[in-house]
Amino acid sequence: MTTLITSTGTSSSASPGVGRGLALSVLRLHRSALWLWLLLVVVLSATMLWAYGPGFDAADTEGRERCRANSEACYFPSGPALDRYDTAVSYSTLAVACLPFLVAVWAGAALIARELETGTAHLAWTQSVSPTCWLAAKLAVPALLITAGSAVLVPLHRLVWNQDAWLRSVDWFDGSIYPSNGTLPLAYALCGLALGALAGLVVGRALPALGVAFAALLAVLYLANEYRLSLWPTVTVTGAKALNLPDKALRLDQGVITDKGTRIGNNMACTVSDGAADLQRCLTRSGLDDIWATYHPKSHFWPLQLAETGVVLAVAALAVTAAFVLLRRRTATEGVAV
Repeated sequence: MTTLITSTGTSSSASPGVGRGLALSVLRLHRSALWLWLLLVVVLSATMLWAYGPGFDAADTEGRERCRANSEACYFPSGPALDRYDTAVSYSTLAVACLPFLVAVWAGAALIARELETGTAHLAWTQSVSPTCWLAAKLAVPALLITAGSAVLVPLHRLVWNQDAWLRSVDWFDGSIYPSNGTLPLAYALCGLALGALAGLVVGRALPALGVAFAALLAVLYLANEYRLSLWPTVTVTGAKALNLPDKALRLDQGVITDKGTRIGNNMACTVSDGAADLQRCLTRSGLDDIWATYHPKSHFWPLQLAETGVVLAVAALAVTAAFVLLRRRTATEGVAV
């Protein structure tokens, strides 16, 4: 039996047709998830295209008409067309941001753990597929589909967001927009896939693996939210520049500098000064030397996105490596050729 397993594993890895067969097998076995993913991409794409075209046009026309009739409506636009537009954009953004969690749950519960739980994975290993090829196919096929879908959804989301200048008034650093508007959706989806596969191998049962994968990705996202703004150097200015930061800048901290050179953060003294001369008079009266502010300009969007993307992909790579190492050790003890 050992000779048979070894010989079939060797021949399968050498045959170029095995890879295609494995990919087709994964697609057939999980065709329900495939159709659901395609349907999700189509629906989200159609929703964002509507928001970019007729939805925005109707909301923009309604908002400008209400703004001409009432100046307060310029700051708080509302109306039926605006509500429909806001609903479409909000739910599309939420869906793009939540896709990693859906991928993690599916990968942990169905892609790996269920096949281990039902024994279909062991059956494949004793036929013509080595465990290493099996896991590689289980990761590569959905990774390609996720990448293709994200390549459609993320540019469409950016298209809608770039057009939305005043209707929703959401800044680039807003927590509801930032995770859905760059390279992060794909990075977190791939990380969810990797963590889900690792959870499936560790737990070996579908339902517990679902919870473990979800909790693991939630922990990664929590840590990213905590340290996201420290992944790229901030800009610090003093004097009158601290009173007038660039447009769309994210202010992180502001404070004063005492006459002894000590910086005190979260201090708003003299920040309402009108110009450099008024600032200097306020500083003299208060016995201070200067004021300062630390911020991220809008130009830091892509550096921050790419830095966080690199960290998340590194976590995904570690999870994939751990999954292959665990699989090799487990199958080696069972006498299965890897």
